Amino acid sequence: MTEESYPRILQTVLDTEEPRATAEFYRQMFGLAYRPGDEPPPAGEPDERGQDWLVLLMPGGERSLAFQKVDRLPETTWPADGVPQQMHLDTSVPDVTELERQHQRALALGARVRYDRTDDPEEPLRVYADPAGHLFCIFVG
Repeated sequence: MTEESYPRILQTVLDTEEPRATAEFYRQMFGLAYRPGDEPPPAGEPDERGQDWLVLLMPGGERSLAFQKVDRLPETTWPADGVPQQMHLDTSVPDVTELERQHQRALALGARVRYDRTDDPEEPLRVYADPAGHLFCIFVG
């Protein structure tokens, strides 16, 4: 019997009208780092790398998220009908105190609350839209 092999998921790619701005939101929100060469240029210099494709890495160096330039990105209207969410990122924190702390950070970075279920004793959570409109959840678990 031969051992099966499978493709490895390398990263999640988010379409965005503004790759640098969206990458910066996620870098700051989740403590990620740019792939070498994708860092922002010094102030006043053109951002050639940030025009079409950027990659963020986990603290250990493995790929996490990438950002791809698109001309137009209709924002999801979830939880209302219209434009479905299509995908979202699930993240977790250990307790409600940390959920509240991360809530304040998310808002300060420009996220918007789309759904609040913090009163659920089984699994408190909030769903946010990042500044470009992508959804992500922070839940206790």
